[in-house]
Amino acid sequence: MTTQFDHGVRRRSQRLADLQNQTEELERMLSDARVLLKREFEDSGYDPDPIPGLFDTAADAHAGRTAMDTATLFDDDPGRFEFETGTAPDNYADDAGPGPADPSPHPRTVGLVTHGRGGRQFRSFSQRRLIAVAAAAAAALGVILVLVFSGSSASWPASVATMQGETATACKNPDVASEPGQVNFACATATRQVLWVFALMTSGGNPAFGDAKSGRMGLEPITPAQGGEVAWSLNLHHPYNPVRPVDSLEVAARAINNIIGGATVTGSNGSAVIQPGLESSAANCARYTGSPALRSRRDFPSRCADPVTVPAGQAALVADIYQKWMVGASPQAAQEASVLFENAGNPGDPAVQAILRRLRNAQPAG
Repeated sequence: MTTQFDHGVRRRSQRLADLQNQTEELERMLSDARVLLKREFEDSGYDPDPIPGLFDTAADAHAGRTAMDTATLFDDDPGRFEFETGTAPDNYADDAGPGPADPSPHPRTVGLVTHGRGGRQFRSFSQRRLIAVAAAAAAALGVILVLVFSGSSASWPASVATMQGETATACKNPDVASEPGQVNFACATATRQVLWVFALMTSGGNPAFGDAKSGRMGLEPITPAQGGEVAWSLNLHHPYNPVRPVDSLEVAARAINNIIGGATVTGSNGSAVIQPGLESSAANCARYTGSPALRSRRDFPSRCADPVTVPAGQAALVADIYQKWMVGASPQAAQEASVLFENAGNPGDPAVQAILRRLRNAQPAG
């Protein structure tokens, strides 16, 4: 019993000492807070002492007022000590175990020390600050929305929407795939934008485009005579017309597919002549698919064993197609065609807009 009693006395003495230290620390914090709040109110033009007693002198605090306020701050703490009696409450029984060595201030204490006691003027001041912050945030949000929507307002030239509809019609022709390998990159749903991208690059999307120097007409970069030869293999139901968009796009689709997949044609001696395509090269297949593996069949051009489905591989393929499709095209033009292809759904891309400006300011290649 004596040991337990001595232990309880020591615990009470330690707690009282800790509380005294905490009180002194709170006095210092309150003093600092008073100074900061006073400066803040003075800067704002409000009464520097809107909270009665907030800016009392240090003498008042040392006279016991601050100590009593500190005790009040712990009203919500079930383990507080009663300053008036100096006794511990029942919930600090001797067998409760040792308390924390460095008790932290109660959340309510922290709130009052940090913000002061809630006066009407102070609450009004805080509300004004919140309104100002909200207004600033709304203004910033408005700027962001303007930037976002202004960036997304960019669009393709009006001819693109027209060509997209014409491309859908042209791709209904089942004979646009390469022969005999049946490659149909030009009209596959995920890649058929290659048709209107190439037409935009070479003729500005104008089906009536004509180049007197080369004799080229329409959307595809070949002469009417060459187009007529290709059209014969497409089983067109009327004579080929190079300035009719659907005819022109069908011919372009077959040409692009043959460039990719190659073709088998009949030579002058009647034997089959195999013309390789871009996918007949192992090095190209490694660029397009990540694998150099080829699939070969007798009397068929070789093709990549894996399909070209990766966006980066498709973009590389489009650049290579363009340089063969548009004879004499520069590597830069081929790269621009690739960029337009990759960003078919993102006309606001800065690189796309730069290319479109150049196309508007320059005569389409002939």
